[in-house]
Amino acid sequence: MRETAYAKLNLALHVRAREADGYHRIETLFAFCEDGDLVTVAPADALSLDVTGPFAGALTGEGDNLVLRAARAVGATAAITLDKRLPVAAGLGGGSADAAAVLRLLGGSMADAATLGADVPACLLSRTARGERRGQVLEPAEIPGLAGTPVLLVNPGLSLPTALVFKGWDGIDRGPLGDWESGRNDLEAPARALVPEIGAVLAALSGARIARMSGSGATCFGLYDNEAARDAAAARISAEKPAWWLSQTRLR
Repeated sequence: MRETAYAKLNLALHVRAREADGYHRIETLFAFCEDGDLVTVAPADALSLDVTGPFAGALTGEGDNLVLRAARAVGATAAITLDKRLPVAAGLGGGSADAAAVLRLLGGSMADAATLGADVPACLLSRTARGERRGQVLEPAEIPGLAGTPVLLVNPGLSLPTALVFKGWDGIDRGPLGDWESGRNDLEAPARALVPEIGAVLAALSGARIARMSGSGATCFGLYDNEAARDAAAARISAEKPAWWLSQTRLR
C-alpha cells in the first residue's frame, strides 16, 4: 500500500503567546499540496524502515523517528519504505506528514496522531483547516477557489530547527488570524535572523499573488493565478539560483 505524505503549508501563522510550559499558542491556516514524500508499507513479521529518495541522507542515523513511532502507536509490524522527496526541517511538515501517511495506511486515528506531535493531526487530515493552540485544535475550512491553486515551493537549501525559530520569537502578540490573505507569518523574522537567505527567496517570489514563508522555514511558497505564471517563475528562479530546491505543485 502506498500513500502520499502531502507537503504542509501554513498560509498564515500568527503566534499569540508563549505559554508557561515553553510551547506557543498559535492561530494558523493549514493547506496541503498535491505532492510530497511517498510512504509504502508491506506485511512483515517485524517493524522496519528503509529511507530512499533525494533527501534520504538527511535522515541517516536518525534512529527512532516519527514514522516508526506512528507504526508503534497502532501496534503494527510492517516493512515501511519512505521515499524522502521533501527537504528536511523545511517548514513543510515533512516528518509529521510522513507519520500521518503511516497512520492513514495502518488505520490510525486522530487520538494516535495527537500523541505524535502538534502538526500530525492536521497532516492526518491533509485538508485545509484552521489550527489553534499548538495547531492541533482543528476546524476544517472551506475556501472557494483555493483547491487547485498553482504553488511554487522554494527552499534555499538550508534547514531550520523549529525550536530555535520559536525561541527567537519576540513575544509580541500582533493580533488574531482573520482573513488569511491579509495575514502574516510571525516566525518569518526570527527565521530570517537565523537564515537571511529567506529574504532572497521571498524577493524571488515577488511576482506571486501571495508569497510567504511556511511554518518555521526555510521553505517559502508563492501562490499563482495560473500554472503558466508559476512555471515561468520556476524557470527564472532555477536559472538564477540552480542550487535552490524547487517544487511546482498545486493546493489540494
